[in-house]
Amino acid sequence: MKIAVTYENGQVFQHFGHTEQFKVYEIQDGKVISQQVVDTNGSGHGALAGFLRERDVEALICGGIGGGARTALAQAGIQLYPGVTGDADGAVEALLAGRLAYNPDTLCNHHGEHHEGDCHGHSHDCGHHACHD
Repeated sequence: MKIAVTYENGQVFQHFGHTEQFKVYEIQDGKVISQQVVDTNGSGHGALAGFLRERDVEALICGGIGGGARTALAQAGIQLYPGVTGDADGAVEALLAGRLAYNPDTLCNHHGEHHEGDCHGHSHDCGHHACHD
């Protein structure tokens, strides 16, 4: 099994559609057996789901994520764990231990970029958990 985390400087990066790197963990028997930081090479939003699927990723841990990206990940069969902050390695360990704190309702409003399922045209957080820089 492979788990990817949106990644920046050891932390869970908070803008899925703008992530420049994923840290991909290979899991065997409930333990991390390898890990690698992978550049997205400028892929964004929906293209990132295909990028992860090509690498056989089965689960994604991230911060904020928009509705279109959620749909693309679901169509790619990738389990989503949004709303996570803090240390990337720690998040994967917590997921493996069954104690990852995540929020399935977390949305990213992309700060004014409007996508299907995101805040209906509002560029402020409109009551959802917005991404933070």
